[in-house]
Amino acid sequence: MSTKPKAKKFRIRRSGPLGSGRPKAAQDQAPAAHSVEDGFDGPRPAIAPQTHLDDPAAQEQQELGIDREIAEIRKEGLTGRQLRMARRMAMKYGLAPTSDFDAVRLLRKRGIDPFQRANLLEVVPNGDAAAPTKPRTQLPQTVPNPSKTLPSTEFSREDGMAQVQAIQQELAKRRRRKSLLLMARLAVFVLLPTLLVGYYYFSIATPMYATKSEFVIQQSESAGGGGLGGLFAGTGLAVQQDSIAVQSYLTSRDAMQRLDDDLGFKAHFAQPAIDTIQRLPEDASQEQAYKIYKRNVKLSYDPTEGILKMEVAAADPATSAAFSEALISYAEQRVDSLTQRLREDQMSGARESYEDAERKVDAAQARVLELQERLGVLDPASETSSLMAQISAFERQLREKTLQLDQLLDNARPNQARVDGVRGDIRRLEALIDDLRSSLTISTSSGDSLARVSAELRIAEADLSNRQLLLSQALQQLETARIEANRQVRYLSLGVTPVPPDEPTYPRAFENTLLAFLVFAGIYLMISMTAAILREQISA
Repeated sequence: MSTKPKAKKFRIRRSGPLGSGRPKAAQDQAPAAHSVEDGFDGPRPAIAPQTHLDDPAAQEQQELGIDREIAEIRKEGLTGRQLRMARRMAMKYGLAPTSDFDAVRLLRKRGIDPFQRANLLEVVPNGDAAAPTKPRTQLPQTVPNPSKTLPSTEFSREDGMAQVQAIQQELAKRRRRKSLLLMARLAVFVLLPTLLVGYYYFSIATPMYATKSEFVIQQSESAGGGGLGGLFAGTGLAVQQDSIAVQSYLTSRDAMQRLDDDLGFKAHFAQPAIDTIQRLPEDASQEQAYKIYKRNVKLSYDPTEGILKMEVAAADPATSAAFSEALISYAEQRVDSLTQRLREDQMSGARESYEDAERKVDAAQARVLELQERLGVLDPASETSSLMAQISAFERQLREKTLQLDQLLDNARPNQARVDGVRGDIRRLEALIDDLRSSLTISTSSGDSLARVSAELRIAEADLSNRQLLLSQALQQLETARIEANRQVRYLSLGVTPVPPDEPTYPRAFENTLLAFLVFAGIYLMISMTAAILREQISA
């Protein structure tokens, strides 16, 4: 136990008629005894002047009496709100308390109960009234049994420990109740669905066998390719669009329908041995079958390497491998058909140009042959050259004979026989030369002259030469188109051939069960957090 410190209390008293510092004029004006208004209904006699205020023993005794009264008030166990109301009421009545308990003492000394409801209401300011009303005279009343009506200020260690243990037990009970409720919610919303999912995957789900294969679409490389075209030839970038087109085709309804027509895709997945979730109904629509197809046929494309990876799942290994091989053959046909129209267009144009040039060459050759047959010579140019050579030779002989005749005639008495012989030779040579020259311009048996026929033949031969040149160019163009068409050819190269597995690939029971647990736990967590936030917002 701690003892209160012995310290003197100093209080400031109001200056009165007994104070030594009061002016004498004020002392003379103050009456000896008169009635003083103190806030009660009637006047009360003034307090007699104290004559021994300067006596230390009397002052000490008075302070001890005040301390005893305050100690008695402390034992009542008043609350902080009551003490504040008492101080406020004491200030209203013009008192000067040194503490809240002193305020209660002063009010009771004035005969006012600070805790009566009527007195408390008078403390509240009223806006209509200019000044507070006069309180009624209230004397303090005795309490028959304070221990039953007022809280005790005494502290018992046993009672305190009992209360602490009771509070701890209540908190532990509340924690256990909340933990049980949490476990119940987790069991209903997380564990039970996870157990159902695990039971399905471990006991009910039909095992599926997946056949994996990998293939790449390649482009034939051209020997003369150069530049940027040759840089990307044969790489994945050159056939990226074709790979994406093949991937889209293999995952389309067209491929599913073709696989069903060839190998009976719907009938296989409609077997009674397959569980209800994975089984296809007998009267299933195309959309239902397509959902099963997308679930069991998975295709992925790697744009960096240009590799297509395919996985086909079925209820038995042989069927899975057959489905995979059939889809690969469909992909090969689709790849070949992607550039078939382009190759056909290129080859058809070049082939038509070559055939047209070939027909025109044949016509030019037929025209030359016709002119040769009509002229009766194989080569009119050579025939004309031969005639001109003969004419030149005969003209040379004619000039010699003319010179010989002139020589004979220069004699005074020339030999007439020799002169006549030379003149005959000259006459015959001129006739022969005229005949040869006339053969060049005389009409042939067909009615055309040799010069005209020769000119037409030369024109026909020149046209034949041009047609042959165009034919050679068309042939070169046809060869170029063939090379370009071969370069446009796409073909499918298998990297991993489909091999039927000997163990089921699906279902992955443990992984799927764990995934289901995480999904249900996440959903529960989101719902519980949302509910807590809404509850907090509503209660705020």
